[in-house]
Amino acid sequence: MTEAQTSFQDLAQLCRDLEQTTSRNEKAERIGELLKNLKRDEISPAVRMIVGKIFPDWDERVLEVSGRTVWKLLPKQRQRQAALLPSHLTILEAYRNFSEIAAASGPGSRTKKERVIESLLGEANSLEAEYLTRMLLHEMRIGVVEGVMLEAIAKASGSNITLVRRAMMILGDLGEVADLALTGGKTALEQVTIRLFRPVRLMMAEMSYDLSEIFGEHKSGTAFEFKFDGARIQVHKKDGEVRIFSRRLTDVTRSLPDVVETIQKEVRADEALVEGEVVAVGPNLKPLPFQELMRRFRRAHEIGHAIHEIPLKLYLFDILYLNGRQLIDLRYEERWALLSEICPPEILAERIVTGDLDEVQRFLAKAMNAGHEGLMAKALDSPYVLGVRGRNWFKIKPADQLDLVIVAADWGYGRRSGWLSNYHLAARDEASGTYLEVGKTFKGLTDDEFEWMTRRLQQLKISEGEYTVSVKPELVVEVAYNEIQKSPHYKSGFALRFARIVRIREDKRPEEADTIERMRTLFEKQFEHKGRPI
Repeated sequence: MTEAQTSFQDLAQLCRDLEQTTSRNEKAERIGELLKNLKRDEISPAVRMIVGKIFPDWDERVLEVSGRTVWKLLPKQRQRQAALLPSHLTILEAYRNFSEIAAASGPGSRTKKERVIESLLGEANSLEAEYLTRMLLHEMRIGVVEGVMLEAIAKASGSNITLVRRAMMILGDLGEVADLALTGGKTALEQVTIRLFRPVRLMMAEMSYDLSEIFGEHKSGTAFEFKFDGARIQVHKKDGEVRIFSRRLTDVTRSLPDVVETIQKEVRADEALVEGEVVAVGPNLKPLPFQELMRRFRRAHEIGHAIHEIPLKLYLFDILYLNGRQLIDLRYEERWALLSEICPPEILAERIVTGDLDEVQRFLAKAMNAGHEGLMAKALDSPYVLGVRGRNWFKIKPADQLDLVIVAADWGYGRRSGWLSNYHLAARDEASGTYLEVGKTFKGLTDDEFEWMTRRLQQLKISEGEYTVSVKPELVVEVAYNEIQKSPHYKSGFALRFARIVRIREDKRPEEADTIERMRTLFEKQFEHKGRPI
């Protein structure tokens, strides 16, 4: 006799309970209780549905269901007077329906999707319909982020949280990690290794503005590489096939056939996972602004024309897998040696290994004069820690600064709840005497400064909407940024990239703030070493 499947109502009720629970630990405990009672084939679907990600980031399937479609079909749901009337819908049936919705494509796909959604909601009671709708629209809002789910998986399986996190960084699928942990435990998690064509989470770096800090951290020595103003990619190669993934784990292979050709021709390995950046270059091979590169990444048609219009330069700087061997636990200097063996110097990041401050400064100037962003500093003895930001890697990016005026602020949420903490930055337009927005930022301030800013901006309040408070243009802040971009979204015509507040300048009057004209001059100056936007 077939064992009964778990009702979707059990999962929906858990979601409601989680929404009403504020304790992170209690959320993990409650999820773990459900997971321990599920049958093996129910674990992965349940985990994905609870976090509201029906498919992993690397999975190309998408639901593509609009709110309008769901709201149109909800009134057709079979009327049930009580929220908890019995339902025949199971976790597996709900997930099969989601898969069927994602599979609908081509002519008539919208009708097919609507038919499946109508049937799914028709089987559901009102509680189930509420959470099915949230899942369809990717709006769970029950406070279960990836970290909470990983803790729940560790609790339910009795596994070490570090092992669970590492498996997630390699596999990129909470459902599969949960299945392995609950059915195979520590042994199964320890056996998780990189799989080619399954993208992994990339290692990240801390920002540093002090080179002496880097030398103090990296006791075994430091390698300095050019930091490119490009798009980070991981490239998987096996038996001649090449696939390229973005830092968001999206497959961008079709948009980058020129990079595929370079890898096939230049990377001398049957199997490899290498990491690097691609940079858009102009006719003089100078780097183009980041916006131009994004035009290539978004291009789905007329790729041949795009290759000619926006050529790319590939720079590789790490290797995580080579001919059946996982390399992430090797020292950086060992990984670099292996990368150098299989790649010509022309496609490798330019680098030096030194402990001499003056030499680093000269190398930084060389990178900037070549049109790049700055330098990366990497500890020679550092392993590749998937998905983690740490001090084994540092970013060194000399940032320009502007004095700007705050003209509005948004109420924060999460940890910044109760503070005005997302600031609308503006430069002075000398012609009109007004202040025109050039960007927003919530970065750079301490908690005490957030509190101070909230009180000060409330004193300057002109008007207030649901989320935004408009203020008199009186408070000046010193803002660091990495690039000025052309922007159709702001009346000023400009937008700052990676803006962050360095100091609150109570000593400056708004009339002393930088002007739109100065921003225009700085925008033009950027192209002394870079190619101009196309």
